[in-house]
This record gives sequence, C-alpha cells and structure tokens, in this order.
Amino acid sequence: MSRPKLNNDSQNGGFTLVEVLVTLFLAGILATAAFTFINTSVNQYLAFQQDGMVFGDLASQSQRVAQVVRGLTDITSATADDLTIYAYFYPNDSYVSLVHYYKDSTKSTLYADVTPMTANPPNGTPITASKKTYTIISPLYTNASVNTFVYLDSYGTTLPMPIADLHTIKEIQVNLAVPVKSPSSNGNDALTLLVSLRNRKTNL
Repeated sequence: MSRPKLNNDSQNGGFTLVEVLVTLFLAGILATAAFTFINTSVNQYLAFQQDGMVFGDLASQSQRVAQVVRGLTDITSATADDLTIYAYFYPNDSYVSLVHYYKDSTKSTLYADVTPMTANPPNGTPITASKKTYTIISPLYTNASVNTFVYLDSYGTTLPMPIADLHTIKEIQVNLAVPVKSPSSNGNDALTLLVSLRNRKTNL
C-alpha cells in the first residue's frame, strides 16, 4: 500500500522573511512613539518642577524687595530700572542703610548695593568701606515695555519720568519676572507688587 505524500507547505508554519520585517517595523514605530511620549512627559515634568522652584524664589525675593521699599524713610534717586533709598535692609538694623537697587548691563540680574550709615539721616553719613552687593534675582527676565519700578502719586496716578519732585512719590509698583521653560508660560513668569510708603516722613 502506498503512503500518502506529506505536504511540506502545511507542515512548515514559520514566519516568512517579509512577515518578520513587517513585525519589526511595526514594533519599531510603537517603541519610538512610546519613547517619545515618555521622554516628552518627563521633560515637561522636569520643566514644570524647575519653573516652580524659580517662581518660588521670585515670589520670595519680590516680597523681600517690597518689604524694604515699604519701610523706606526717603528716596534719593528714582528711575525706571534703578532705585536708591534710605531703608532698613535688615529688620534688626539700628540705622537705615543707603540701598541701591539696579540691573546689570545685560539687564539679566537685579542687584542691591547696601551701604550702612553711621546714624539715620540727616545726621548720619554712609560707611562706604562697608558697602556690600547682593544678588537679588538671577536670571532676571526683562520686558522692554515694562519698567521695573513705577512711581505713583497720592491719587494713584503714574508719575511721568523723570520725576522732578521725589516727594510726590507715595507708592511704588515693583515689576519683576524670571525666564521659565513651560510651554504655556510665554517664556516668563512675572510678579507685580504695589507698595505704599508708610514710613516716609513726607507721608505724615
């Protein structure tokens, strides 16, 4: 009796080369998509985390500047990005200091020069040898259309620059911003604080 002939095509059920290549191609696409998604999500998370830390520092330093400005006793110079005042830089100071807020030449850092006084004005004189420079905010974001310091009179009206009579300044608006990386932030986070000059002698 003759045996039936085996069909080799039905017995060999492996993948063809084309099928393997197609599978690898599809797997590569899925792996690339998954990697891109995970990488983007991680980068966004890190960017938001970094931006949160930067904004937290901005909020802290802005409040610090506002606190010093709020307690000033006199203003000696006032421009859009530069402010010089007599104020208590530290709460436990015996006398006011000559405090000068200003930006560097690239407008990417806000500094404060603090020169202690021998006594409160008008009797005291600055101790120039003891002057210290503090970095307040770095990096700083600067918008050319926004002044760092805006000065207002007793009616809340913005005073035009230059200000002829510094005694007309009753409030100071402080505008500070930092660069951030979050896509929804337009490249910066900003804070604006309006400070009333409560301790200034001309306010009494």
